[in-house]
Amino acid sequence: MAILIVSSTRTPENDKSGNWMAKEIKREGHTLVSRRIIPDDFLAIGGAVLDAVRMDQADAVIVSGGTGLTRMDVTIEACRPLFHKELTAFGPLFARLSFEEIGAAAMLSRASAGSIGESAVFCIPGSLKACKLACRELIFMEVGHLVAHLRN
Repeated sequence: MAILIVSSTRTPENDKSGNWMAKEIKREGHTLVSRRIIPDDFLAIGGAVLDAVRMDQADAVIVSGGTGLTRMDVTIEACRPLFHKELTAFGPLFARLSFEEIGAAAMLSRASAGSIGESAVFCIPGSLKACKLACRELIFMEVGHLVAHLRN
């Protein structure tokens, strides 16, 4: 698995979400093949996702951050055109789980997921709470099954 943190302010030292995901990926029995912090930039995000899939050969890529509504939030716009197939249920499932935790503010989330070749790509919010929710309730539970489907 690969972790891409989209942020112009985070560093490896203060990246709570990335640190938690790296630890949990290993605890879940997966291999962390790469972890990068990339700026809130359309081309940088798309390039990093393709590098994780092609160069690092990640079975799954978690892109955390840049999914909100500000003009700097371009993760979805950078990733969605790269998807060969979109996992259209991922966003609504994440929104429902978020609504149960944070109420109506869940509508501000634009989580998305899809496949690029034989790799799964998950675009999730950058907050630690959102990362834990997405990973525990959706990603870690299905990533093995999803990748098996992509390889067939």
